[in-house]
Amino acid sequence: MKKLALLATALAMISSSAMAADMAVKAVKAPPPAPFDPWDVAFGAGIMSDYIFRGVTQSNHNPSVSAYFEPRYNVNKDLQLYVGVAGESISFANRAAAEIDVYGGIRPTFGQFAFDIGVWGYLYPGGTCYYGGGAVTDTAGNPLSPECQANTLTNFNVMKRDVSFFEVYGKVTYTINDNWAFTLNEYYSPNFLNTGAWGNYTSIIGKYTAPAFANGVGMYVSGEFGRQWLGTSDSFYGVPAFPNGIKYADYNTWNIGIGFTYKVFTLDLRYSDTDMSKGDCSAFTSDYTAGGTTNVTPINPGGTGSNWCGAAGIAKLSVDLTAASNLK
Repeated sequence: MKKLALLATALAMISSSAMAADMAVKAVKAPPPAPFDPWDVAFGAGIMSDYIFRGVTQSNHNPSVSAYFEPRYNVNKDLQLYVGVAGESISFANRAAAEIDVYGGIRPTFGQFAFDIGVWGYLYPGGTCYYGGGAVTDTAGNPLSPECQANTLTNFNVMKRDVSFFEVYGKVTYTINDNWAFTLNEYYSPNFLNTGAWGNYTSIIGKYTAPAFANGVGMYVSGEFGRQWLGTSDSFYGVPAFPNGIKYADYNTWNIGIGFTYKVFTLDLRYSDTDMSKGDCSAFTSDYTAGGTTNVTPINPGGTGSNWCGAAGIAKLSVDLTAASNLK
């Protein structure tokens, strides 16, 4: 009897286990995927010891501040549309109040290639025309405005009241891996700095990003080599030998630096230089601090020399955020 009881108990246990195994298990419902929000905004600001643009100081080798605001629309993960506005403090010969940039474009991505194509406008409000020296016409005989006649720089360089201009640009970045990336840039303006001369700038950038340190600090090393081609100005910038305008000197520029990142902050330390002569630099920039008489070139018969296109060291501290990543 005991054996029969034990056998019955065992069969009951096996049967119960089998029935439990056959019972449906209630599935845990997965949370719905987060809705795709195509809109984002990038914004930031910076302070730098010198504002260098293509090897040429825009701030008379003095500190400059900058800020930007850039709304973005992500059509999908591989295509972004954007517009933006930015500003930098400057020190131009025409005493313009600031540089205001207005830009927009598209950023398509194809695998390891990221493109950026758009239009960039550089606006310089608040300027004053400087020509003076007793002249009532430019070298080609075109009349000067009363403002241009009334204002003279001490070194007799000249500059228009409004030097605003725009460029079209295209960039492509090839990301090899998490560490290495290379970028090719191309910019073109039909009227660079409103001088009447076309401008074309091409450069290549290489960047190595090191693995982040345990404390979250990142580090990178980058360098750029570029060439700026320039056409012939209008008669406002003419000289006696070239009354209808001067052919600006083309030049090479390069920079190399190291950067450190932590969360939204970047500290960039960089060296920049060009191969433009001091005399050609004075004619190109209208540098109001240029001096001397020994830097004579065909487009600078007065011989003033400028260090605005020479070697410079730049330290820049910036903060960059996006609404999607930093404000949620």
